Amino acid sequence: MGKSPRPLRVIVWIVIGMLLLTAGTYYYATQIEPSRLTVTHHTVESPNLSQSFHGIKIAQFSDTHLGESYSNRQLRQLVQRLNREKPDLVVFTGDLFDSVWRSPASIKEVPDILSEIEAPLGKFAVYGNHDRGGGGSRVYQEYMKKAGFRVLVNDTANLTLGSGETMTVAGLDDYLLGRPDAEGTLSDLSEDHFNMLLVHEPDVADRLLGYPIDLILSGHSHGGQVNVPVLGAWIRTSLADKYISGMYDLSGSEREARLYVNRGIGTTRFKIRLGNPPEISVFTLHSGAG
Repeated sequence: MGKSPRPLRVIVWIVIGMLLLTAGTYYYATQIEPSRLTVTHHTVESPNLSQSFHGIKIAQFSDTHLGESYSNRQLRQLVQRLNREKPDLVVFTGDLFDSVWRSPASIKEVPDILSEIEAPLGKFAVYGNHDRGGGGSRVYQEYMKKAGFRVLVNDTANLTLGSGETMTVAGLDDYLLGRPDAEGTLSDLSEDHFNMLLVHEPDVADRLLGYPIDLILSGHSHGGQVNVPVLGAWIRTSLADKYISGMYDLSGSEREARLYVNRGIGTTRFKIRLGNPPEISVFTLHSGAG
């Protein structure tokens, strides 16, 4: 007589199980996965790549959002992990700080930390919207320059090896808060070079299909931060709604270009990542059929 009906006990245990699952998922997504740095490796083959550049490694990181949710200690660990990959070239695709003016005084250490990144062919960066916003433009430029990065603001850099063969790295200003000039920057790209473009927001890639670009590297999306099977990315943002994460073949482009969207390192607004760990992406270039 005093025992609860069996169906009620089943419901109670189901509710308890769901609460435990929810709490565990929340803890993992806020405390564990945001710190679970991963490295992804990719091969990019192109007939436009000179044989001298065959086999070079490019490491990309993006969207550190230094501040309350990402510390200098974590940045040091990131630099160590980057260096273990022994890249020839390192690129940063924007959003160094979450907010310069809300960042702790310790951000002054950032140039020294980033200067420890080793890349014999150079280190390049572009602005993200958080680097442009809140009056952070000057600070970003100053810090990256001190760290040995060349910030490409509607600019190009030619990398020439001893053989005389060249590849080009181009960079556009941020599309949300900067003054990007695609025509002025990309119209003179050589048809004879492998041309790589850095631009923070990935969805602008569709506007650039008429230029001789082989590889576009972007960030901004954070991979959606929460990525659930079947449902996909939950958190989308302006100019990162179509291209969210990973490699895309851009149909209709002049050079059969590929776009890679890095999942980023930090978080913004919500310190949460699920099914979407922080990423360093490493690309090995191959001279070939593409």
